[in-house]
Amino acid sequence: MKTRILIPLLLLFCLCSTQAAKTDTVLVTSASMDTAIKVVVIIPDQAYSRQTACPVIYLLHGYGGYEQSWIKQKTNLPEIADEKAVFFVCPDGKSSWYMNSSIKKSSQFETFVSSELIQFIDNNYMTLPQKSKRAITGLSMGGHGALYLSMRHSDIFGAAGSMSGGVDFRPFAEKWEIKDILGDYNTHKTLWDNNVVVNQIDKIKNHDVELIIDCGKDDFFMPVNQNLHDKLLEAGIDHDFTVRPGKHTWSYWTNSIDYHILFFTNFFNRK
Repeated sequence: MKTRILIPLLLLFCLCSTQAAKTDTVLVTSASMDTAIKVVVIIPDQAYSRQTACPVIYLLHGYGGYEQSWIKQKTNLPEIADEKAVFFVCPDGKSSWYMNSSIKKSSQFETFVSSELIQFIDNNYMTLPQKSKRAITGLSMGGHGALYLSMRHSDIFGAAGSMSGGVDFRPFAEKWEIKDILGDYNTHKTLWDNNVVVNQIDKIKNHDVELIIDCGKDDFFMPVNQNLHDKLLEAGIDHDFTVRPGKHTWSYWTNSIDYHILFFTNFFNRK
């Protein structure tokens, strides 16, 4: 006697239509550094299954992190990618502060992220390759990187954010290997001055880049973020600035990123 298994049509439809973002870990060749950099790419179902082009949010890790940092801490990023129909791209930025170093030739991460990585992602995935569909944000060192790169390359990034960003690292000259990138602060003071976020503001006009910035009230980077906010106001640059309870921790950032994603998706959806 044959047994027949009947699956309700509604259940079958749900099973067949369930979205499931795909996560790639790829090696992206950097000509500027003569090496390959690991990058995590979270691909929304709409892009690889339905063949629909989607916007991209670049997520930068902090000092001591790597390409897997965001996906390991914010484990629902694939679900968010499907829900919001966006790519998330998370490069390994080493301890570069996402700058080009004249001292350390193997650290040219401004060129890598703003040019080489962008070209690779747009050439290999179904993205919408224009600044109005491209955003970048990050935490701590990555917050510096996101604002630094977006202000210096406002033709590439339409929106940018920073969570607890090291937006002025001059008060911390002996920390986080920054002097390996820029040299000793006392010897290379001009170079340090030229590469902090607060001194990039004159490179943009209002609405060249839409900005969202936040920091925890008890974060050691709070004073430099407050100063950045004040300088943006002085320059007439509109931006979202939020101070929330919190310190320099993943519990703060995994909450903060949700607000950045909402800000960016609203930006992408503008007509």
